[in-house]
Amino acid sequence: MKEPMALIPVTILTGFLGSGKTTLLKRVLTEAHGQKIAVVENEFGEENIDNEILVSEPGEQIIQLNNGCICCSIREDLRATLSLLAAKKRKGLLDFERVVIETTGLADPGPVAQTFFMDDEIAESYLLDSILTLVDAKHAATQLNDRQEARRQVGFADQIFISKTDLVEPAEVDALMHRLKHMNPRAPQKAVHFGEVPLSEVFDLRGFNLNAKLDIDPDFLKEDEHDHHDHAEGEHCDHPSHKHDHGHGHEGHHHHHDDDVKSFVFKSERPFDPAKLEDFLSAIVNIYGPRMLRYKGVLNMQGTERKVIFQGVHQLMGSDLGPEWGADELRGSKMVFIGIDLPKDIFLQGMEQCLV
Repeated sequence: MKEPMALIPVTILTGFLGSGKTTLLKRVLTEAHGQKIAVVENEFGEENIDNEILVSEPGEQIIQLNNGCICCSIREDLRATLSLLAAKKRKGLLDFERVVIETTGLADPGPVAQTFFMDDEIAESYLLDSILTLVDAKHAATQLNDRQEARRQVGFADQIFISKTDLVEPAEVDALMHRLKHMNPRAPQKAVHFGEVPLSEVFDLRGFNLNAKLDIDPDFLKEDEHDHHDHAEGEHCDHPSHKHDHGHGHEGHHHHHDDDVKSFVFKSERPFDPAKLEDFLSAIVNIYGPRMLRYKGVLNMQGTERKVIFQGVHQLMGSDLGPEWGADELRGSKMVFIGIDLPKDIFLQGMEQCLV
């Protein structure tokens, strides 16, 4: 019996056309420091990796790059391409340690992410590490206003990189960051210059490993107190430039319209009744799943001494037992929902009713 292969980490790179995905990708490939990366391109568009780093075989879908990485274009579905890559790796025909999937500028990363949860064969070979979204500071406002896909990409992100900040005024970058934070409070944002990003900020972010959020971020339950304490009580917060920005003296100009991709947080110190919570979440996912982009939480469940880590993408959700609650740790639950026009009151009241 052969040793089972370790799971191959996968990063999904998404972002609007012109946001610099290919620049970032090239940089990662040239800086890969001996890591062999398989790049899966959702299509060879105008912006595909330049020929100078490609050594191509005519008609071949998988191309060897001269730095030892490989590049592959999807002409069929992602599943088939990924299982082909995994099979070739198992047989020793291809050598790579991780996969980066570059989606087209308008793609919704949701179905790409779901592939890793739904398909047993894929789940046996790959581990979805994170979704990185590139936002172009110069065109972001227009793109976010006009294109729901751009807003969805922000909602899905585990990490947001903002490119071209040198082309706009600092106040504009600031307003953009506020706006993105409002849409997705759980993704750290970072301004990047010409794709210059350390690999440690691109790989092994563990946005999807259920229990890893705690290892990386022990403050997940504590963060954002000043940002969100006024949301959880169920009062309406419909204005992106609303009250928790008042300390900055430039309220009002953040942005004057309301994005359909929004986040809200549920918090409680009372434990959940596991059966009730499962019924409620199944029900809302059934109805609102397509509009639920990402939801993630650390939950205090009756009947276990351990933290329950919970997350989902669209209709697919999963939970995992995390570490034990500390003896002097205040037990509490915190769940972040990110989605398109989700009925906040229904969600928050429903969650409230699942408490013991």
